[in-house]
Amino acid sequence: MSTHILILDDDPDVATAARLLLRRRHEQVVTLCDPAALPALLAQGPDAVPDVVLLDLNFTPGFIDGAEGLALLDLLLAQTSPPAVIAMTAYADVPLAVASLQRGAGDFITKPWDNARLVAAVDQALARRAARRTPAAPSELMGDSIAMRELAHLIASVAPTEANVMVLGENGVGKELVARAIHAQSRRAAGTLLAVDMGALPESTFESELFGHRKGAFTDARADRAGRFQAARGGSLFLDEIGNMPLGAQAKLLTALERREVTPMGADKPEAIDARIISATNLDEARLFDPVVFRPDLLFRLNTIVIRVPPLRARPGDIPLLLAHYLKLYEAQYQRPARTVAGAALDSLLRHDWPGNVRALRHACERAVILGQGAQYGLADFALGGPVAGTVAAAAASPAIGASANACVGTGADTPASGPATAGADQPGTLDALERQAIASTLARFNGNISHAAKTLGISRAALYRKLGKHGI
Repeated sequence: MSTHILILDDDPDVATAARLLLRRRHEQVVTLCDPAALPALLAQGPDAVPDVVLLDLNFTPGFIDGAEGLALLDLLLAQTSPPAVIAMTAYADVPLAVASLQRGAGDFITKPWDNARLVAAVDQALARRAARRTPAAPSELMGDSIAMRELAHLIASVAPTEANVMVLGENGVGKELVARAIHAQSRRAAGTLLAVDMGALPESTFESELFGHRKGAFTDARADRAGRFQAARGGSLFLDEIGNMPLGAQAKLLTALERREVTPMGADKPEAIDARIISATNLDEARLFDPVVFRPDLLFRLNTIVIRVPPLRARPGDIPLLLAHYLKLYEAQYQRPARTVAGAALDSLLRHDWPGNVRALRHACERAVILGQGAQYGLADFALGGPVAGTVAAAAASPAIGASANACVGTGADTPASGPATAGADQPGTLDALERQAIASTLARFNGNISHAAKTLGISRAALYRKLGKHGI
């Protein structure tokens, strides 16, 4: 699917530079220098709304308060399917950066920008928008199993405190949703929750991104820049993929957390940290406690409270609820008739390992809604592409689903109209099969680490997630 990126900046040279950089990776990159033309563009309908907007915050010469840009930000976010917005300004002081983030911008960039940083920001914005546009993407954790009730109780106990929290769990379990729940129930809920993908930060720009810099601190530092710690002031800072940080970067982060202050590059005075730190990683605890991988002293600073998010295979009783939720919303999105899940298919779905957890179940439901042709959803419609779990017994799963399974997904025999069990799988010897094999082997090599696998494969994290969904990995 092609992506539509809009660059809204009154400086044609700046807009052109961004367009030339981004069009190497994206098919449709357009510029708009007159902010007054934006309403007419949006009035053309939902298809005219871009996926990502790079939005300048100042247009009138002499005005640097960002009021014009913030008004345009409100207009963009008021759309039925709003774009992901990256604020751009040459005057990136902390109040303006915080204001844009609090109004709904997903990120901010200072001009002149670092090319790698701009490309990464756009990739992350696209990934965030894809998740937000998915009507089935819940804004909160879902599940009524004992494990999820215990998780909700732990979040409620931890959230009102200022303790640092580390969220552990496999890919796709909802670690960011846990972080958002903690922030929403905290005393800092009125502030910003700023998420940073630590695995995507180049070590060369690590200090500038997190701590900020002053004009002249290095060759391309032509203006002061607020770091992520300053931008999250009064709110929470979510350090995602913390386990992917190189040891050198870990040492710098440790110093900041020990002193509760950061010193922007080129500055001679430190600035106090006023943000609650929530971190997350998909590393298993054996690797996390390996000093070769992660500094023990940093770990002890981050894991005052540890929250472990259970994998989906450990709570099969939640599967009927999730199935009903995702199938209903994808049926609405694709305007398909409502159907129930055949009994034999449900039994297999309950016993499936779900290595990609809730994210994998969501993708499987989308495939079923698009591909399913029978009166009921059969197992082949979900195109799981992997073995049914032998570790999750059907007998243990059945009592847990109770009456809710009948109400949500129905019962009955599987229907032959759904096709053979191998439908939708990549055929051996095809390019798709080779791509799937390459992705699977690379993920296995890095123990499921998405950032490292994407880097090795030469694609973005967002692109890798799309391919995982495509191949049912």
